[in-house]
Amino acid sequence: MEESYQGGKRVFLSGAALGFDTLAALEVLSLRRIHPEVKLILALPCRSQASRWAPADQAIYQSLLGEADQVIYVSEEYFPGCMQKRNRFLVEHADLCLAYLTHCRGGTWYTVSCAYDLGRRIRNLALEKD
Repeated sequence: MEESYQGGKRVFLSGAALGFDTLAALEVLSLRRIHPEVKLILALPCRSQASRWAPADQAIYQSLLGEADQVIYVSEEYFPGCMQKRNRFLVEHADLCLAYLTHCRGGTWYTVSCAYDLGRRIRNLALEKD
């Protein structure tokens, strides 16, 4: 995140899904403690996204909601395809897709594919070595 900041990025988007999305959003909040001008925008598929998550994950999610600079719901209610709609929204509003993609299936694959189709820069951290 610091590298992106040094490259001029000030606004970061996250879908706040379990896993990498949550970790990335937490890193943005850490970056904001150093650079207060950093903004975190959460783009969520629906209001009930976290309703079936474990209590600990729901607590982190609620914390993210409280600390985000903006929360956008791409749909009020869940429907089949709302996750993909959220992922496409994220890609359409970003110039860089930062991902941790390890296999060619699922939501991350869909999102990276959308980013590729729309000509966005893609950085897959799973391919980078320490």
